[in-house]
Amino acid sequence: MAAAAGALPAARLESVRALSALFREAQPRQTAGESVFRNVLEILTNTSSTIEQTCKDSCGLADLDTCLLLIAECFRCLRNACVECAKNQHVMRNLGLISTSVHLIKLLHGLQIKEELLLTALRCSLQFLGNIAAGNGDSQNSIWKCAFPDLFLTCLTYSDEKIVTYCCMVLFTCLNSERVRELLDPGNLTVALHVLRVYKEQLDSEWSFLIVTEHLLKCPELVKALYAKLSNQERVTFLELMMVKLSDKDSVTSEEMNVFVRHADFLAVCFQEKCGAVLKLTAAADAEDEEALVTIRLLDVLCEMTSNNSQLEHLQAFPGLLETAVDTLRLTHLAGKQAVNIFTATHAVTGQEEISHPAVGFKSHLIRLIGNLCYKNKENQEKVYDLDGISLILDNCSIDDNNPYWGVYSKHRDRASKLLRKCV
Repeated sequence: MAAAAGALPAARLESVRALSALFREAQPRQTAGESVFRNVLEILTNTSSTIEQTCKDSCGLADLDTCLLLIAECFRCLRNACVECAKNQHVMRNLGLISTSVHLIKLLHGLQIKEELLLTALRCSLQFLGNIAAGNGDSQNSIWKCAFPDLFLTCLTYSDEKIVTYCCMVLFTCLNSERVRELLDPGNLTVALHVLRVYKEQLDSEWSFLIVTEHLLKCPELVKALYAKLSNQERVTFLELMMVKLSDKDSVTSEEMNVFVRHADFLAVCFQEKCGAVLKLTAAADAEDEEALVTIRLLDVLCEMTSNNSQLEHLQAFPGLLETAVDTLRLTHLAGKQAVNIFTATHAVTGQEEISHPAVGFKSHLIRLIGNLCYKNKENQEKVYDLDGISLILDNCSIDDNNPYWGVYSKHRDRASKLLRKCV
């Protein structure tokens, strides 16, 4: 590799390819000298200058293809050399390869061409950044300083799924609690918005899922700011991710539980403000009303939160939440009596009907929330009695196609009966 930097493009390409293959093995990685990476840096710098000149001249597409091949191979080489090798990560960072890579990514993005060679070069560059950052705080600091937020804003909106995925990998690797708070800046909040949109569009995107559940959800201020910027469809997705995190009780730390108590306050207010939207679902034409779907998901999250002791006591004392739940149950029950709609009891259980309407089970979840808020809480039990909620709950405990949850309803009837005995 000693003469590779000054060799002809074809010779340089073959030389770098040989190194890429060599660095797949641990021993060559560990024994690689600084001069090897210095030569790769020189190749990247020279190639970057060639691309800039080619763009100015608006010609030389054949040279551009050769440059893209060489850049991709250089980044493969560097990517491979970083694997489980802190020494190489340190050497590359000190040589300035991180800032050079970020500059090249911006340059490649500016080419505005859609050929595969360009996409491959971008993918390999992001893989390199991910590998040099892995387990290395100094490299993560350097990437954040050079790349945030511009590189993430660029790559998270790319049309190529692999580029978006690798960008999410780099972002996840670099994030920590302090950097998450940087996302609160109005200009940076867009990065978080893009991550959520990536997850919504690519549901199999593990990195975007991890960014939201392991980083974004740990900052209550960011959750509020993000929620305010989301569309109703995006809010549904965001709440579903919160449900996933809440449901995985074994992985939630005590610190995260304390954070979710703060989330509970915010979501309870959101539910109180928007609960009336669910009544739009009484019209068949509005079965997919987005605001109503958000209300349904808010209720789902509150039910899950009140199933956890640390959040239960907090929500039991939340002003007006119990009254809102009882009032909403009364309004949906009344709506089902006034006309035939999704809230109307059919007094039949076929067991064969496909549960497709989003509001199926909504009243059962309201009763679940009311029951949880009354659990071992005499003050709330008495509130339900004063609100004439006992008869309302019992009236909603019949099993039918729109209230299909047998086991849940038997529990609700038991809860209602206990309420009746304690409060009368």
